Amino acid sequence: MSKTVEISSPSQFSEVLQSSKLVVANSVTPIFEQLSNALSRPNQVTFAQVNTEQQKEVAQAYRVTSLPTFIIFRNGKVADRVQGADPLKLQSVVKKLTDEVANISGNGSQASASGSASSGGTWRGAALPRSYSDITSQIEQQRCELLNVDPDTGSVRVLFEGAKPSALSGGKSAAKDWVESDTDEQLLLFMPFQSMVKLHTLQITSLPPSDDDDEDVPMRPRTLKLFTNRSHNLGFDEAEDFSATQEIELSEDSWNADGTANIPLRFVKFQNISSLVIFVVDGDGDGEKTRLDRVRLIGEAGEKREMGKLEKIGDEPGE
Repeated sequence: MSKTVEISSPSQFSEVLQSSKLVVANSVTPIFEQLSNALSRPNQVTFAQVNTEQQKEVAQAYRVTSLPTFIIFRNGKVADRVQGADPLKLQSVVKKLTDEVANISGNGSQASASGSASSGGTWRGAALPRSYSDITSQIEQQRCELLNVDPDTGSVRVLFEGAKPSALSGGKSAAKDWVESDTDEQLLLFMPFQSMVKLHTLQITSLPPSDDDDEDVPMRPRTLKLFTNRSHNLGFDEAEDFSATQEIELSEDSWNADGTANIPLRFVKFQNISSLVIFVVDGDGDGEKTRLDRVRLIGEAGEKREMGKLEKIGDEPGE
C-alpha cells in the first residue's frame, strides 16, 4: 500500500510541512511512488501528492509551472527542487534524499553538542541550529577557487567532503583530506552557489596535529574576513583593503572537541547571496601555515539559478 499523503487542501499541505522534518512534494509518478514506499518515515519523512489542477493555490505559492516538479522541504522550507525531465538531477536529489533519510533515522530528533554523523549522511563537526539546514551542497564546486594552498595537501573539494575527517577517524588516510596554506598563513577561498542562499552559520573544522616540538605544525585560523556576492575571487591585497561583510576573531575557546568552530553570522547581512569568499587573515600561533579540514554552510537555499552565472552584486571596493 502506498505511503504517499494525498493533499486535498492548502491547509492540509501546511499541516504536513509543520508535522514532518522532510517533505517531498510531487504529482504522482512511478519513481515518486517507489521513493515514497522505500523512504517514508512517520513524522519524519513525508511524500505528498499534489494535484496541481485541483490545488492551484499550492502550485502558485511554490511556482510550479511545469510537470513533473519535485520540491523537497526541510523543516517547512524549500530546500531543493527538480523541474522538468532531468534524470541526472533527479538521481542526484534522490541520492541526497536517501542520505538524509538515513541521517534522520540514525540520529533521531537529537543532535550531539559537538559532532554529528550517520551511516549514510554528511558528517558535521557541530549541531545544526534549530530550523536551519546544511546547504553545503549548494556550492558550485567546479568553480571554487582556493589561493595559496600547499599543492602537497588536498584540493579545494576535500573541504566539502561528507566523510568524517581522517584526523578524527584514527590512523592515517591514504590521501590528504585537508588543505594547508603554502607560502604564508593566509588562504582565500571563493565559493559560488547554485542558488541564492541565506547563510545563518559557518562551521569550520581545523585539526592540526598536536606536536608542540615541530615548528612546521600548521595552525588553526584566528582572523577571518567574509565577503559576499563577488563574481570571482579576490586578490590578497584586495581582501586586506576591502571592507568585509563580517570579520571574525576566533580564540582557543571557539573550537569544540571535534575541532570545529560554530560561527553565527549576522543573518541580516547574508540574505540572498550568490557567493561567499572566506579570507583566512592569520593563524592562532607563531607558525607559518594554517590548516582547514572541513567547511559547512548552514542556512536556507532558494531558487536554483542557471549554473555558471553569477550576478555581479556589490563588486566594488567597500560594498
